[in-house]
Amino acid sequence: MRRLGVMVLAAVLPVAGFAQDAVIRIEAKRGGDAAAQAAATWGAQFDDVVTFPLPRGWVAIGLGPLSPDEAEARLAALKASRQIPQDSFVALPGGSVALTPFEGEGEEAVSEAVSEAEAEEATDGAAQDDSEPETASPEEVTVQADVAPPGSYIRLQSLQSRTDADAALHTWREKFPDAGLWSLPGGWFSVALGPLEPAAAQGWLGAFKESGDLPRDAFASDAAEMGTAIEPGETPDLPAAPDQPATMPPLDQVQRALRWAGRYDGAIDGKSGPVTREAIAREVAALRVSPDEGTAMQKLIERREDWRREMGLSTLRDEATGLSVNAPMDKLQFDRAERALSIYGPKDGSGAALILFSQPGGQQELLDLSGLVTALGWVPQPERTIERGHILLEGANGNHRSLAEGWVRDGRAEGFVLIWPANEAEDQMRIAAELSDSFSRFAPAANDAAATAPATPTQTAD
Repeated sequence: MRRLGVMVLAAVLPVAGFAQDAVIRIEAKRGGDAAAQAAATWGAQFDDVVTFPLPRGWVAIGLGPLSPDEAEARLAALKASRQIPQDSFVALPGGSVALTPFEGEGEEAVSEAVSEAEAEEATDGAAQDDSEPETASPEEVTVQADVAPPGSYIRLQSLQSRTDADAALHTWREKFPDAGLWSLPGGWFSVALGPLEPAAAQGWLGAFKESGDLPRDAFASDAAEMGTAIEPGETPDLPAAPDQPATMPPLDQVQRALRWAGRYDGAIDGKSGPVTREAIAREVAALRVSPDEGTAMQKLIERREDWRREMGLSTLRDEATGLSVNAPMDKLQFDRAERALSIYGPKDGSGAALILFSQPGGQQELLDLSGLVTALGWVPQPERTIERGHILLEGANGNHRSLAEGWVRDGRAEGFVLIWPANEAEDQMRIAAELSDSFSRFAPAANDAAATAPATPTQTAD
């Protein structure tokens, strides 16, 4: 009997007991029965479980009441020990919200409190329904417009100060232009993204956490928990993942597509290492076509293939150097071969050029060739990366961007120089990746023999 008395007192006198108290919110359920079951589960672990009603029949389950400082400290400790979900947070329910302590046999009290709250909402709704539409005041119309549209919302950040919240919204919109700002119960504010279908919200919440775009304590909320909109934002274009996850394409293809996209600079080895996994996560978040990695990577591969067709990439087999690469031959034409070099100039005023180089030798010959490339101005004011058996030069001026890459392979110093218009930086980067990825030898170099006249290069469709 004493336990029931405590619950009744909490329900009848919320202001006296909990006006300034905080609660660690660990879960929310729709309906009294579901909330009672969840509270019973948590009650087996903690002796200060409380429940309190949320709008539209939802019930919050939490720990408390506590002072705000105590709640923050305990929240951090419980998350660190993984005793509560990582998306738990400190809530200030407010003096008008009744906190119901859960004590063993208190399931009925939870259900009754929720039923009363639902009955009040139903009564309020009936009263509004009885009103004639033409008599609704402008204020009422405004309030209705501020209610969160149905769906789920990704909560990016919660703050207690309106000034801080406005600043946070500005910052978050640099990454998520559709984000909005919401006023929550208890005086808090939240920057959020939505509405979304629940499955889409959960999928993208996980994807953005993996990519590092969201903090690990970000979480998704139902519209009933969003309070009122200060700046609603726009519905984001974030489709849900397919019902069945797509098969991940072969990892070597994925790595090539990621390098094409500028996300990956590791080896094309078909192995799932930390660099590859990080690049996949970042590209899933950037593409925003699906939170499912397999689906997103297949889309990326398709985009790369479309781009390769648009750029007119084909296989160039240069007999002077004996080298083969995938190059944009719609923009290049053979000019001449000189000693270790084979030179392709711009076609139809494209502003592009490609130089292939190959000669017998090792590290010193590779360095000599890099010096020649710089002296001829093919890579202006280059930034150099020099390693054993590998060089990379990158530079630009007002007219063009250039990249040279070379290797020591099988007793030869060989590589390429790509010159591209300065205003097409993304294409230059992608074509350089294609050249590096496809660079290979198909025959001995004809230019090794001084008496051998330069041969005309051959070209085949890729």
